[in-house]
Amino acid sequence: MPWVDACAVDDVDEEDVIRWDHEDRTYAIYRSLNNEFFCTDGLCTHEQVHLSGGLVMGYEIECPKHNGLFDYRSGKALRAPVCEDLGTYETKVENGRVMVLV
Repeated sequence: MPWVDACAVDDVDEEDVIRWDHEDRTYAIYRSLNNEFFCTDGLCTHEQVHLSGGLVMGYEIECPKHNGLFDYRSGKALRAPVCEDLGTYETKVENGRVMVLV
């Protein structure tokens, strides 16, 4: 599996999320307050809504449609109506770019 250049570090504000589309899939890339980067599937497992429109609080992302909650580090579903975890993908930073192993 190759590392893929997803975005610039500066494209993601602290404690925020952006949408990243690669090939035929949508992902979400997060930046924590500790300047760490994470990547998950980009669609909520409940009704396939883009998580990039959601609210990031600490290490959690709240779905913008029904307020389901996930831990974006592990993909773990934390609050109903979501009950299925998100897929997660390893990230690294190289030369000011966020790379994702997909």
